[in-house]
Amino acid sequence: MPFDTTTSFVPEHLDFEVEFEETKFKDKKYVINTNTGEYLGIVGKDFTCANHGDFFRNVVDTATQELQEGDLHDADFNFRTARGGAWAMLDITLPSMKSVIETDRHQTEVKNRIISLHGIDGSCSNQVFFGAIDSFCTNGCISGEHDKVRRKNTSNFSLSSFINELSNLRSDFYEQAIKMKTWAQTSLKNVDVEALLEAMIPSERKAKKMYQLYRTETCMRGENKWALYSAFTNYATYADDRNGFNLRKTGNDTQATSMWGREQEVSKWVSDNRFLLAA
Repeated sequence: MPFDTTTSFVPEHLDFEVEFEETKFKDKKYVINTNTGEYLGIVGKDFTCANHGDFFRNVVDTATQELQEGDLHDADFNFRTARGGAWAMLDITLPSMKSVIETDRHQTEVKNRIISLHGIDGSCSNQVFFGAIDSFCTNGCISGEHDKVRRKNTSNFSLSSFINELSNLRSDFYEQAIKMKTWAQTSLKNVDVEALLEAMIPSERKAKKMYQLYRTETCMRGENKWALYSAFTNYATYADDRNGFNLRKTGNDTQATSMWGREQEVSKWVSDNRFLLAA
């Protein structure tokens, strides 16, 4: 059944009204969760924002209007939070919007994603990204220039302008799938991938670990650009012993934002001409 947007899909701990209270510091005010009374941040006196629940409901309502009826069938909704709930991310996977990616050794499906970010403490503007998720290993990532980051820097979510931007969601995904199919058929056997990664990634240690992850991916996918992209998306999806890219345990509520930062890194790498021209 298509997703029923009349139901409350926003988790209770995120579906709260926002309240502000003046601080003793000039031109600053506190951001407060009215459900718990918790102070979530300090912002400028003129700062205003929509609630998480209102923002995410508008995103889903808009997607429902702009996508075809079958596109939201069995849609998977996942939330991540940071900063005590002041920052939130909604990651929607659309299993019915998919494309087959095939190398000479392996076949998988990629499914479309809608990623929405929202902050009530000034930590981020309203943002929506489009991407894909690999069904074989559940790696997910925004994938480069086609994403055309959708930003709303106004204090409240603008549904009418967002609809205009979301209208290309279906065509953007399938156009990117064509590019991924090309990557799957682009051999890297004659490319010094280790040197390529060292040139693209400033951290020598990270570049070497990424090369090892690429070699692991080639065992299944072959020596091609799709395997290298899969190594990138693995890095952006996992942070444990599966890939060796563990996050440092700082004791702060930052894991969700750190992993989102990795997705943005990968988006830059796959938009880099050195990656695009490698063959």
